[in-house]
Amino acid sequence: MNMLSKITTLIIAACTLSHPLSAGQAVIENVKAECNHKRVCKFDVTISHADEGWTHFANGWQIFTTNGELLGHRALAHPHVKEQPFTRTIRNIKIPPSVDTVFLRANDSLHGASDRKYVLKLHFSEY
Repeated sequence: MNMLSKITTLIIAACTLSHPLSAGQAVIENVKAECNHKRVCKFDVTISHADEGWTHFANGWQIFTTNGELLGHRALAHPHVKEQPFTRTIRNIKIPPSVDTVFLRANDSLHGASDRKYVLKLHFSEY
């Protein structure tokens, strides 16, 4: 391979690394759940994602039972380029009587649902 070919290969590799796909998938970093005796919960969800603007940003998350039943969805309407990680809340999520563990999955506008699941054991207050 001659010098020009090597330089061209390096330039192509550098351009590929800076392509919007480099932001990857949104990741749920932490979840705090507060659940009452009626099995209604509030979830504070912290997400990280290398938001790049309107073309690639974390745009929501879902809460599921371990059997895959959707319990709740929170949409995120805009990029959080300068606010990473960030925490948002969803309230009034009703948890079925047979469920004590849920999983959450983040989404981004380019990749859709993340491959990573955040698993959370719920605790319900007595009163």
